[in-house]
Amino acid sequence: MKVKVLCRNPDDYVRETTKDIQRVPRNYDPSLHPFEVPREFTRALNATKLERVFAKPFLASLDGHRDGVNCMAKHPTSLSTLLSGSCDGEVKMWNLTKRECTRTLQAHEGFVRGMCTRFCGTSFFTVGDDKTIKQWKMEAPSYGEEEEPLTTILGKAVYTGIDHHWKEGIFATCGQQVDIWDEQKSSPIRTFSWGVDSFSSVRFNPVETHLLASCASDRSIVLYDMREATPLKKVIMNLRSNTLCWNPMEAFHFTCANEDYNLYTFDMRRLDIPKIVHMDHVSAVLDLDYSPTGTEFVSASFDKTVRIFPKDHGHSREVYHTKRMQHVICVKWSSDNKYLLTGSDEMNIRLWKANASEKLGVLAPRERAAMNYNDKLKEKFKHHPQVRRIARHRHLPKTIFSQSKELRVMKEARRRKERNVRKHSKPGSVPVVTEKQKHVLTVVK
Repeated sequence: MKVKVLCRNPDDYVRETTKDIQRVPRNYDPSLHPFEVPREFTRALNATKLERVFAKPFLASLDGHRDGVNCMAKHPTSLSTLLSGSCDGEVKMWNLTKRECTRTLQAHEGFVRGMCTRFCGTSFFTVGDDKTIKQWKMEAPSYGEEEEPLTTILGKAVYTGIDHHWKEGIFATCGQQVDIWDEQKSSPIRTFSWGVDSFSSVRFNPVETHLLASCASDRSIVLYDMREATPLKKVIMNLRSNTLCWNPMEAFHFTCANEDYNLYTFDMRRLDIPKIVHMDHVSAVLDLDYSPTGTEFVSASFDKTVRIFPKDHGHSREVYHTKRMQHVICVKWSSDNKYLLTGSDEMNIRLWKANASEKLGVLAPRERAAMNYNDKLKEKFKHHPQVRRIARHRHLPKTIFSQSKELRVMKEARRRKERNVRKHSKPGSVPVVTEKQKHVLTVVK
């Protein structure tokens, strides 16, 4: 004789404490849930709307400078320390946690043109209009001591940029030429020049640390290897590049900020054509910095906006602006990948969230699970017209909106004219030039 017995294990449905969530038995069989996709779509739409509602990226403004902020440097080991140099020769050290200035020193006469920290974080270097390179201690002097640089090197011309090697006691400066210096010596150990008037910036590669690149005033980007006596090669573009930044995760890739409102990502093994043209700005791009993950970068422009670009997309995913912020001269992405720092003309440093709608502070486990679920839903339905329209929409200042519209009309007119010329010419006489090929003139080796 068979006897069927109902067995109920209390562990499956009884709460351990009264504060626990009630356990609900679930059957995940798809046939029992015919409206699963419509329900998920509604959740994705609501999550996208809430993301735009909670997008408040601006966190704080650090004021204290008495002239425009011209350059900034991150501390290599401390997340809360930031260095900034202004147009009156003053250098300030900031504590980002307390949002206050911890130290001020008069480093140069005239502009502070560039600054960088030593890879170990014990000291930092500044260059200025007074033709000097100065090395300073990272620690503030003790009570009664005067603020004196550790070393001072007087050069023959104005230095416009400086960067430190990522592993050794070597740094590079640029001005009329690119010089490689040893910290122990008062004259450069190597000098590179390639028939150029001046250089605006120089950057060491963080992965292949012997490589460095510089932007020159003759519209070229020059690549060097420290172990060789001559530069490797250079690419000449239509307009001048203001600065460049290497991707910290991909050794061969770098992005340059150009005067023609665009940014260009190059592979140094093939300089004749950029990998991607990033366009959205409506004025010259002055500075950029990569995120520590190497997947995105932030750019600062003369059009008073800051934009965040994915490294493999032609258009920005985010744009930040305020009524008070003027021309943004320098920008940095914090080492923990969470914050952006911008320095602008009107003497302020601003702190922004890298992800505009991210909730700061400690998240409860359920909260984190809900956020992860919402992110997955948004990713699943991101190509749906309704979701995409809400996710992409950004409110822009009227001037920038009208300028971008004008640029769009001009580009379309050029394209139409080119099409008509090709239509009424002999087949093959007017070749098709892609957007990527238009901006590079030649590569010199």
